[in-house]
Amino acid sequence: MNARGQDPKPFIGPRVALHDGQARLLPAPPVPNGWLAGRFSVLSPGTERRRLAGPPRAAGYVTLGRCDKTAPWLLAPVPHGAAFDPACPGTVTAPPGTSVSVAAVARFQQMALLGLDRAPADTPWDGALVVGSGPVALGCALELRRRGAATVPLVTSRGRPPIATVPGVECVDPVEASPAKLVIDTTGTPERAAPLLAPGGTLGLLGTPSPTAELSALSVHRDGCTVVGMHELAPAAPGAYQSAYATAAAWLTTHMGPAAVARWCRVVPGQLVPEVFRQLRDGDRPAEPVVIFDWTFGWTAE
Repeated sequence: MNARGQDPKPFIGPRVALHDGQARLLPAPPVPNGWLAGRFSVLSPGTERRRLAGPPRAAGYVTLGRCDKTAPWLLAPVPHGAAFDPACPGTVTAPPGTSVSVAAVARFQQMALLGLDRAPADTPWDGALVVGSGPVALGCALELRRRGAATVPLVTSRGRPPIATVPGVECVDPVEASPAKLVIDTTGTPERAAPLLAPGGTLGLLGTPSPTAELSALSVHRDGCTVVGMHELAPAAPGAYQSAYATAAAWLTTHMGPAAVARWCRVVPGQLVPEVFRQLRDGDRPAEPVVIFDWTFGWTAE
């Protein structure tokens, strides 16, 4: 506790500062005893693009660290590359032997696992439409596969993005998509996903909607549809957060394999982070859905 009786901040030394639509690199401070250095961090493109236009702030909220090269990875909800207290609330631990790429992708599958648990009990997984092709869409497609979906139609205008190599994923142009009983928006624009919903179906909001996003209450009412908020931090049973993450990471390692998972990731040296944020600001991004920033300075990403 500090002098005011408050818990101290569980991290120090964010490596990326956002200001006036640009990202600026910050130096790494000394790591306190018992804390972990931020070795890698994971980009969340939609959220961080919106934050570029906001007030000055530290960027990012998923950083990986561990005490040595044989210890499991810990993922903490702290800014890019920050050093953190292992007891930081919301931190999850990857199963031993989990690669960096699997640890990063599992973080997005964890979101889908917790979110899809909120769908009605009789919701059919096979043939569910996933709208988007970014990291949240990737995690959702993988989680649907884990739940037994044979095919996962992915609604995207990007042609054949890397996410198309997920077994069972079929890329569908938005104008050719057929209505489905389950539509999951991963882009934060549910008003574009809603027209793809069959009457009586369920619309899942897995991507964080924009504050200005709107859905027609009249259409939902007349079509007898269900809208489900799928935020990962919605109330859940004790231990559910860690359990979901461990389940996703173990399944990815066993059923997809680290080499396959790595194809959906791009590892970017930390010194190139400003360029990645310039691409985000200009409406562009790497083809791979998951971007991992490397702050290791000599460590090797598995």
